[in-house]
Amino acid sequence: MPARRRSRACAAPIATAAPLDERERRERTPPWLRRWFDSRSEDRAAGSSNDVDWLRCLPFLAMHIAALGVFWTGWSPVALAVAAASFLVRMFAITGFYHRYFSHRAFRTSRAFQALMAFVGGCAAQRDPMWWASHHAQHHSHSDAPGDPHSPSLSGFLGSHAGWFMTGEGFLTRSRFVRDWARFPELRLLNRFDWVPPLVFAALVYLAGWILERWQPQLGTNGPQMLAWGFFASTVCLYHATFTINSLAHGWGHRRFATGDDSRNNWLLALLTLGEGWHNNHHHYPGAARQGFYWWELDITYYVLLSLQRLGLVWNLRTVPEHALARNRVDSPAAGGSR
Repeated sequence: MPARRRSRACAAPIATAAPLDERERRERTPPWLRRWFDSRSEDRAAGSSNDVDWLRCLPFLAMHIAALGVFWTGWSPVALAVAAASFLVRMFAITGFYHRYFSHRAFRTSRAFQALMAFVGGCAAQRDPMWWASHHAQHHSHSDAPGDPHSPSLSGFLGSHAGWFMTGEGFLTRSRFVRDWARFPELRLLNRFDWVPPLVFAALVYLAGWILERWQPQLGTNGPQMLAWGFFASTVCLYHATFTINSLAHGWGHRRFATGDDSRNNWLLALLTLGEGWHNNHHHYPGAARQGFYWWELDITYYVLLSLQRLGLVWNLRTVPEHALARNRVDSPAAGGSR
């Protein structure tokens, strides 16, 4: 018995030499590396800097360089088709869910479909829905006024197009705007590890090319070609199409409503972004699931949402009430259109 007590006493100091806890491990990882893989560290590392953090932006810049790989891999009809489909599906996930659902609660859906579309949107490499929605909410709170993260009248074209999210301030999630989404562990996980969906998607695109090369060689594609077109080139196009709503849609187009900001309606941007170009409409009545208020205003995102509603995947699409269509008009309501 005494010997047994001594052995336990001797074992005690060994038991206290436990492995480093998670916080200590994070502190031993270089901050620049930690912030690439764990967005939670942005709260400490990014601070309140308005300067561009070039090191943190390397993956974004590398995406553009990698897109040039299309000149080395060549092209094939199937690679171009995958690139187009990749663009459209992920654009819808951004416009329909990141924007109209997570940012404006314009309709309802199940938790499972919410998580699925959050992941699909994450494949666009525009970070996670909580980060995206928080900055969009701040934009609507201070549209084209001090506090707007991406107003072209305040920060110029480049600053509103892409520069705003390359700063320390831009990397942070504005948690006060997305407290309701923070109750979902799966959304918090995507917020912390936002690099996972695009990496998974890139791997699947490469794998599809690899499989087709071996089983359908007559299609003339392969893994590197599919990756270059279906992920890198498609993602870069998706980036800049989305960014035009921040930059060009606040100065290029026409105004139907007096909204107190510089938002414009632009049919070309609406075509490019599946309906987001009806931006003056949106700023006039942000809570609607439909941004093309009239039948001639093409809003592909809304048409897809209607199809999903018929399938029972989404419901309670919010519409624009008649009284809102006549309020604060700067054109002629009788004309039913724009000047």
